[in-house]
Amino acid sequence: MKTVQMTLDEDLVNAVDQISKKLHTSRSAFTRMALREALDRYNVKELERKHQEGYRQHPVSPDEFSIWESEQAWGEE
Repeated sequence: MKTVQMTLDEDLVNAVDQISKKLHTSRSAFTRMALREALDRYNVKELERKHQEGYRQHPVSPDEFSIWESEQAWGEE
């Protein structure tokens, strides 16, 4: 692991310390977890943005999925 120095607002540090204590973990472990979750959220948003951009550049045609209509199973009929 690498030690990183950061400047944080005092109220943020206090909130992290309180939650870390409740979770029986360290400030560093809590911060690592929070940063990983933030990176995961960023990556999901980036994938969604790319997906949307792909559909903007190549919109779905009206009959693009109609070939699959006969393959759909809706349960007992």
